Amino acid sequence: MIALSAGSCVRSLSIESECNNCELVCPTDAIVMGVTNLPTINSSVCVSCGACVGVCPSEAMRLEEFDSTNFFFDFVESEDTLLSCRKNVPCISVLSVEHIISMAILKKELLFDMGYCEGCDIASTCHKLILRNHEEASYLLEAMQSDALIKLANICYEDKETTPKRRDFLNAASLKTVRNEKHSFKEEVKKASDELEEHTLEKIDIALLRKKDIPEKRKLLFAAIKRVQKPSVFHIVDASEVTFTSQKIMDEAVCTACQMCYRVCPTGALTSDLKNSKIDFDPFLCIKCHICHDVCEPKAITLSSSYNIKEFFEPEVQNLAAFRVVKCDECSMIFSTNSTDKICNRCKDEISIKNK
Repeated sequence: MIALSAGSCVRSLSIESECNNCELVCPTDAIVMGVTNLPTINSSVCVSCGACVGVCPSEAMRLEEFDSTNFFFDFVESEDTLLSCRKNVPCISVLSVEHIISMAILKKELLFDMGYCEGCDIASTCHKLILRNHEEASYLLEAMQSDALIKLANICYEDKETTPKRRDFLNAASLKTVRNEKHSFKEEVKKASDELEEHTLEKIDIALLRKKDIPEKRKLLFAAIKRVQKPSVFHIVDASEVTFTSQKIMDEAVCTACQMCYRVCPTGALTSDLKNSKIDFDPFLCIKCHICHDVCEPKAITLSSSYNIKEFFEPEVQNLAAFRVVKCDECSMIFSTNSTDKICNRCKDEISIKNK
C-alpha cells in the first residue's frame, strides 16, 4: 500500500503549492488532491506500482512493501544489474532518476527489463515514466563523462519459484504479534473500502515542516558522485531535461523581500542570514518542487534555462539577491527592503487601511 507522510509533502508547506506529480503519474487515479490541499488515496484501486514514490520530490510518498533506500544498498552490494518487475521491484518507475544515476555510477551498468511493459495495465503512465527516467539519467551520465550505461531490453524475467500474490491477506497469519495482526487487518479494510483517505497535519507533521532536510535519494546521489572522477569539462545542460534539481534567477527589482521563498523551501536550498539581508541558493540541495515559485506573488524568482554539471561535483552557494536592512520610521522594527522605503510593509498596510 501507498502511505503519505503529510509533514514531508510539499503541499503541506503552502496552499499555493501546485505540486501534483503523484496525482498525474497514478495509473489508476487512486490519488487525487483533497480539500485539505494534501493528496487523498483510494487504497482499493491502488496497485502498489510505486510510481508516485518515484516522482515525489520530497519522498513524502512511500510504499509499505518496498523501501527505495534499502533496496538501493542491497542492489549495489549484489552482483545483479537487472531491474525487473518480476524480480526485485514492484515497477521500475518506483525508482527516481537520482536512484538510477547513483546505481548506474556504482554498478557501471544497469539493465531495465521492459519485456512486460507492452500490454501492462499501468503502462499508460508508468511505461512513459520509465522511458523518461532512462532518457534523463543517460543524458546526465553522458554530460558527466561517465562510462556507465543503462540499457533497455525485453528480457521477460521469470522466477523459478512461485511468487505469492502481493495482496494475499493470508500472509497476516505469519505475523508474530496481535498488534501487527490488528494493524494488518486495518490495512486490509482500508484496501477493501472504495473511499478516498483524507490526510491532515498532526503535531508530528508540523514538527517536520520546521525541519530543513534533503531526501535520502539526494544523499545517495551525492555519495555516489563523490566516488567518481570529476569530468575534464563541466558541461552546461538543458535545464528542461533535468527533473530533480535546478538553477534559479532572481529579479531583484521585482522582489519585495517578503522572505516567503526561503522560509517554505523544504531542503534549505534557499537561505538567508539572521538579518534577512540576502537570498542565497544552493542548486545541489534544490529538489525542483517549485514551491518557491508558487508562493512568490511578484514572480521574481524564475528557473534558469540551463544547468551546470559542475554543481554535482563542486556545489557552490549562489547569491540571488541582497537587501538593505533598515529600521521602520513608524514601529521601529528592523526590516529588509530593496527600495528606499523607511516604512515596513505591515505599517504600510495599516496606513492604507486607515486612509480608506
